[in-house]
Amino acid sequence: MAQKIKKVPMRRCVGCMEKYEKGELVRVLRTPEGNVKIDATGRANGRGAYLCKKRACFEKALKNRGLERSLGMKIPEPVVEELKKEMDALEST
Repeated sequence: MAQKIKKVPMRRCVGCMEKYEKGELVRVLRTPEGNVKIDATGRANGRGAYLCKKRACFEKALKNRGLERSLGMKIPEPVVEELKKEMDALEST
């Protein structure tokens, strides 16, 4: 009997615009209430945008407004600072 090959979902980083496997990227989530946070599970309800785990991609996504465009909202400065801290923690692991 032939083995069934499982398809790996691919996502595009909104910073560098490169395609990666979904598991290699970090999902930034806009919840239905309008909060922006990092989704560790990758399955939470809301609008998501994917980023590489590199700080440079995060900075590029902020500069070119790719993150705001993907989430469909302006991201407040305090939230950006919190996301920077979380991204730094992810990059160091």
